[in-house]
Amino acid sequence: MAIVDVVVIPVGTEGPSVSKYIAEIQTKLKEFKAQGKIDYQLTPMNTLIEGDLKDLFEVVQAIHELPFDKGIDRVCTNIRIDDRRDKSRKMNDKLKSVENHLDSGGH
Repeated sequence: MAIVDVVVIPVGTEGPSVSKYIAEIQTKLKEFKAQGKIDYQLTPMNTLIEGDLKDLFEVVQAIHELPFDKGIDRVCTNIRIDDRRDKSRKMNDKLKSVENHLDSGGH
């Protein structure tokens, strides 16, 4: 299972706020989650998506296209992929690992 950190940036919007575009992306991600393909988490700065790598590429392409569908002429999408293959883990597993180190005094 891989994790993708993604930021979709519509360029040329009518103002500085892009929250309506982000909301539409979250709605699309909810559809993919309902299909059982992904899980995701919105943060103030990005969205984290986990799933099989081939599904993640499909999802990233779909959400990259959404601002174009709303009339935006330019979209910049940044992605970072964490694809660990020696063991299966999820986003929450990574957080728990750090928390365990904190609970043990950081060692």
